[in-house]
This record gives sequence, structure tokens and C-alpha cells, in this order.
Amino acid sequence: MREVIRQAARAWLHLTIGAAVSLLCHLMAGVVLFTGLLTLTVIGAGVLPESVLLLRRLAAWERRRAAAWTGTPVPEAYLPLEGPLPARVRTAVGDPSTRQDLLWAAAQLLYGLLLWYLSLILWAPALLVDGVLTGLAGRPPVALPLIGRLAGLGAVWSRALLTPAPSAARDAALAARIEQLTATRAGAIAAHGAELRRIERDLHDGAQAHLVALSMRIGLARRAYDSDPATARKLLDDAQAQAEEALAELRHVVRGIHPPILTDRGLTGAVRALAASSGLEAAVAVDGLADQAREGPRAPAAVEAAAYFVVAEALTNAAKHSGAARASVSLSRETAALRVRVRDEGRGGAEAGESAGSGLTGMRRRVAALDGTVRLTSPAGGPTVIEVELPCVW
Repeated sequence: MREVIRQAARAWLHLTIGAAVSLLCHLMAGVVLFTGLLTLTVIGAGVLPESVLLLRRLAAWERRRAAAWTGTPVPEAYLPLEGPLPARVRTAVGDPSTRQDLLWAAAQLLYGLLLWYLSLILWAPALLVDGVLTGLAGRPPVALPLIGRLAGLGAVWSRALLTPAPSAARDAALAARIEQLTATRAGAIAAHGAELRRIERDLHDGAQAHLVALSMRIGLARRAYDSDPATARKLLDDAQAQAEEALAELRHVVRGIHPPILTDRGLTGAVRALAASSGLEAAVAVDGLADQAREGPRAPAAVEAAAYFVVAEALTNAAKHSGAARASVSLSRETAALRVRVRDEGRGGAEAGESAGSGLTGMRRRVAALDGTVRLTSPAGGPTVIEVELPCVW
């Protein structure tokens, strides 16, 4: 009997909160009328998006309540209220979910209070009936569970009214996708610009400087060739050394654009070479990928390049900043993706947000441009784990 009373009390508390939500819907009705009048005057149109946001928060609260009672989440599908004021007003008025929230608020005015009043009426007779049947006769309770059914009925009605229509869900998903693509496009453009500046800087400070020095030494050697052959020979030797340095700089720039080792040895061989030259005790595990460039199917070149640079950046960060002596790299082929996992046994504490270093930021931008995902786990004391998933067709 005590457990039955406890469950009925929990249900009555749920109904009481629902009645409070009904009172808030009464206030919301006044806000809606006031907003409508202001919008008709045009001057007060700026109040409309804020009122819609307030209604969305109230509906979101009811969704959480319904989900907590039924055990099933209630989805939501809203178009984002962004941009200039005219666009926000059009979105607020044209969003189907706004009309659905208004319909729920109007219905909540009725059934929220009605169900609560019925629960108040049931309490006294239910305690009397179940006190006799359950407490004295030992029979199953029949009246107190009705309060729980009232609470369930209210949750079911809220769920039915607040579940978005398929068209609204598609529109919201499309808007979210457009927003995501806009952000990743901006990140890709920023990463491309940074890459061009890096290439320009490397060419200017490295290869160009060596080529200018090479040209000067060849010119001096030409002048000294007839009068001082020994000096000319020395200048030519210096010019040859300068040419080799310029070639080395150019190779370095080319590797930064697309590493030739990816073409020659494939992703697996390139990652093994990275691990061997990282300065760490790095183990490489491969699942479903070919060991050689010409064995089996390969991921697209852009995906392989992104995975290569992810591993390179992660191992470089581990060697420079983590204090780790060991690391592990895992490459696995999924049904429609390439998964990369890099773990180091360092001190941890790497930042995952916008304040992360330029290396992690560049990694995120490179992966986001391919519609991939990056997950960073780095608690204080370590370990640091970077997991990247790159969608691709094999």
C-alpha cells in the first residue's frame, strides 16, 4: 500500500507541474496577443522572434516532462531564428513547429488543469477504497493507479501535440545541414587560405632564397671563369650545394601539399613511416586496409591525405607537448568510412574547444571539409586520444 501511495503521489506531482504549465500557457496567451498587436504596428515586429523563442522554451520543458514520464524522448524540429530582423520574423511566422507549439499551448490550457482537478477529486475516495481493498482485504489497488493513468494520459497528449510533423522535421534537418555546411565551408576556406600562406612563406623564405643565392654564385663564377678558374670552380661547387638545398626545400613544400609517400606506399606505409620517424615508441595497427599502395581498394586521395595529416599532427603534438614516450596509431576500414585513432600516454590536458592550438584547429577544419568528425579525449594526467572518422566510398 505504501508503494502504491508513493506512485500516486509521484503522478499527482507530475499533474501539478502540468497545471503550473497550464497557468504559464495562460500568460503565454497574453504574450501572443500583445506580440500580435505590436507586430501589426510594424514598429514592434522585433518582439515576435523573442516571443517565439519563449514559446519554444516552454514547449521544450513540456517535451522533457513527457519524455521523463514515458521514457521515450520527444523530438523537436525548429528552424533557426538567425539573420536580420525581417528574416527572423518570416522564419518565426512560417515555421510549422511554431503553429504546432501554439496548438499545444491552447490544448494545455484545458487538459493540464482538467487532469489536475480530476486527480484532486480522486485522492480522497481512492485512499478510502484502496485502503480497504489493499490494506485490509489484501486485494490489488484499483483506484490510486487511476492517478498514474491520468498523468500518463497527459504525457501522451503532450507527446502527440509536440511531436513534429515529418515535413517540419525534414525542413529543420535541412536547415541544420545547411548551417553545418556553411560553417565547414568557411572553415575549409580559412584552412585553404592558411595553407596558401604557408606555401608562399616556405617558398619565399626557403626555395626562393636558395635560388637567388644560386643565381648570384653562377653569375660570379662566369665573371671569374677566365681570370681565376679556381675561384670559379669553388663558386660552382657552392652553387651546386645551393641547388641541392633549393631542391630539398621544394620537396618539403611538395610534401606539405600532398605527400608523395602516399602515392608510393599508400596510407598504411605512409603512417608507418610517420610512426618510425616521430621520436616516440609508436605502434601502428591496421584493420581492413592494404599494406601496399597497389593492393586492394583504397580510400579517395583527399581522405588519405586528411588521415595522413591527422596522424602527423597528433604524433607531432604528442612528441612536443605531452611528454609521452609511447603512442599508438590505429587505422580501420568501416563500411562507409575510414577511422583513425591516435593515443599517447602523456600528461593530457589538450584543449578541445575554440581555444585549442592551431594544429588541432587545422586538423578539425581539414576533417570538417570532408564531412568528418573529430573527438578529442584528454583528461588531466592522460592519456590523450584523438579519434577521427572520415566518410568515404571504397
